[in-house]
Order: sequence, then structure tokens, then C-alpha cells
Amino acid sequence: MKIVIHPPVDADRLALFRAAAPGAEIVNAATPDEAEAAVPGTVAFLGKITPAMLARADRLRWVQTFTASLEHYLFPELVDHPCTLTNTRGLFGDVIADQVMGYVLCFARNLHVYARRQLERRYEPEGGGSARVDFASGPGVVNAMDRATIYLPRATMGVVGMGGIGLEVARRASAFGMTIRGVDRHPDRIETPDFVDRIEGVDRLDDLLAWSDFVVIAAPHTPETERLFDADRLAKMRPTSYLINIGRGAIVVLDDLVAALRGGKLAGAALDVYEVEPLPEDHPLWDFPNVILTPHTAGYSPIIAERHRALLADNLGRFSRGEPLRNVVDKRLWF
Repeated sequence: MKIVIHPPVDADRLALFRAAAPGAEIVNAATPDEAEAAVPGTVAFLGKITPAMLARADRLRWVQTFTASLEHYLFPELVDHPCTLTNTRGLFGDVIADQVMGYVLCFARNLHVYARRQLERRYEPEGGGSARVDFASGPGVVNAMDRATIYLPRATMGVVGMGGIGLEVARRASAFGMTIRGVDRHPDRIETPDFVDRIEGVDRLDDLLAWSDFVVIAAPHTPETERLFDADRLAKMRPTSYLINIGRGAIVVLDDLVAALRGGKLAGAALDVYEVEPLPEDHPLWDFPNVILTPHTAGYSPIIAERHRALLADNLGRFSRGEPLRNVVDKRLWF
């Protein structure tokens, strides 16, 4: 059994892969030319396969990507090829969910505002008041400072895409007392956990947006989700709501988001992914005080490399033993 890897992996990872598939001939190709020369007779390919490589792969049965996203990986010949394609989804759920809750807490407690004011040496509470309840005005009446914060147990979160990441976001939000609903392309395939109010089909997306204080995009980039959040869809959200995108940049039309923010149609936004990366330094999003921008780092964690190695080694072992593979994707749907 012959297996080609490209781009090449380090010696420790290569040793792990060889132990997972004992007896297999594993070619750790250093260059695209070397990989292309090695693919004839290959039954499995790990890494980034190209059209030229695929054209010479006469026995190929399985391709394992090194990434979770597939929008920059797939090409027509690979989609039509009978080989099985697997990706690395499932590694990032808890890590990305932590970052989402970081955004939520910033907006709820104005931490993003105070971080900027610290640099300006400004001791100024948001709203301009003290954090006291004004009992003289009646029970529960609060001053401007209190209105500038969000009490999360009374807040709602709508999650777009209830896969591994979306469910982990919901799990964390529920710990703060939030009420969570979600939409997904395949709601019938998801067992609704007790910390989620409901999971519905994407046909209910507009209803979800109108209901949510926080909208979290946790969907992949597919032909169906590309530019999903345009001006018309953003208009379904409330002026008091926040948009958070940790899915894929192509899902949100940034010009339309800028227009919505300028028009006061949204309370704010937090983005980790963008239509164009890096985000140009002259992009207007940099100037909004109610916007949090991070450089595609939501998936960063020391645990990810460990999980990545384990997943690839496990799938190699499964393939060599003829067992079902993990993370099989529908090539025509991109996930």
C-alpha cells in the first residue's frame, strides 16, 4: 500500500504516521514535482493534492486534507473523482467557542471600550454615570451606566451552523444563562442538547436574526453560504444586536456590514475572518469603536497541533485496516 504526503511533515509526525499504517510505503514528498512523480500507484494522499497530481493518480481511493475548510482545496476534477475525501473538522470547537465568548463578554461589559480608553489614560465609565440603581426613580430603574451593559441571563444568542463549533459556542453561552437557538442545513441530523432551546432549518434564519441579541456565524464557506449576510440579511437584525463571525469571511459582505454599522442598524460586530485577508489597513472597519477585529486567530491553541496529529494518525490506521474513516465530506457541498 502506497501513501503520498505533501506538503511534507516533520520527522516525529512521519514516524507516528508510519506506526499507524505499518507495512505501508509512505512517500513524504518535499516538492510538488516529487509528489506528482510518486502518485502513480498511490492509494491514499495526505495534504494538498493538485489537478496535475490527481491526473496521474491511477489507484487513488482516499484523500485526507490538512485543513477543515475546503473552499481553497476543491477543484472540479477532485469533486468528480470517486475517491473519498476527509478533512480535519472537529479540532477547534472549544477553542473557537472560547474566543466567541470573549467577544460576547467584551460587548456585554464594554471591555473593548475600556481597553481603548486605557491607552488614552481616560478614567471614564461608559454611559457617563455611576454603576448604581436609581431607586428614587422606581424599582429597577437604572442609570445610563447600567443601560450600557448587557445582563447575559436575559440575552439571546442565535447560532448559524450547529456543527461542532456552533454547539460548543452554545454550551458556553448557556453557562452564562443565555437563551440559545440555532439554524443548520441539516437540523434533523442534530440531537438538540438540553442547553439549546431549538435547532431549526436555514429557512428560519431571518426569524433567528430578528430574535437574537448576539448572532454567531459558525457555518463553513460553501456555495450556499457565500455572501449569505448581505444588506438584506443584515437588515433582519435589530439595531441593538451584535454580529460575530468566526465561520468564514466570504459569508459576510463587508461593504454591507460597514453600511449597516454606519447607519446604526447594528450595535456592533466582532470578526475573526474577512472577505479579503489580511484586512487592508485602509478598510473602514478599523475605525469603528463598536467593532472588534482579530486576525483569523480564533483557532489558535497549543492543543490543536496535538489533535491534528492524532486525527491524521487515527484515519491512517482506519484506512490501513479497512475501517470507516472519520470526517468524510460531501465534495459537492464543500463540507
